[in-house]
Amino acid sequence: MPELKRLHADHAPAVLAFELANRTYFAASISDRGNDFFDQFTDRYNASLAEQEDGSCAFYVLVAEDGSVLGRFNLYDLEDGTARLGYRVAQQVAGRGVATATVRELCQLATARHGLRTLRAATSHDNAASQKVLTKAGFVPVRPAAPADLGGRSGTWYQCDLQL
Repeated sequence: MPELKRLHADHAPAVLAFELANRTYFAASISDRGNDFFDQFTDRYNASLAEQEDGSCAFYVLVAEDGSVLGRFNLYDLEDGTARLGYRVAQQVAGRGVATATVRELCQLATARHGLRTLRAATSHDNAASQKVLTKAGFVPVRPAAPADLGGRSGTWYQCDLQL
């Protein structure tokens, strides 16, 4: 059974493998991270751990029984009880309810562990799967997302008011 775990330094090789294995799949619906992301992976990964340590972000990975990463679920810009949610799941588990179940779990953690009251997430208009995940997890559309918010794609911001 996959387990949602707080990002740790030891996860780096599995996270990199996840990103590389799913790069083409992700690029079909979200902006490609670009070669610089992979060339500078270690520095970026360490910067993420530092952001997590200072409390401005919280990063999670969905880890399979074999230690591989099946998804990334991130809370960005934690401030005043609010954060932005970002997530991606491996192609091999897409369409099976894994993202929805994990976003729901993260919503509970966001309240219990991080004291958050509101989560926001943006998704492009052409990413129907992400729209479905957010809606099933209790998010509602609240306003248009600027192309700058979504790597040049137009979309919508969703919001979920969490239960305290």
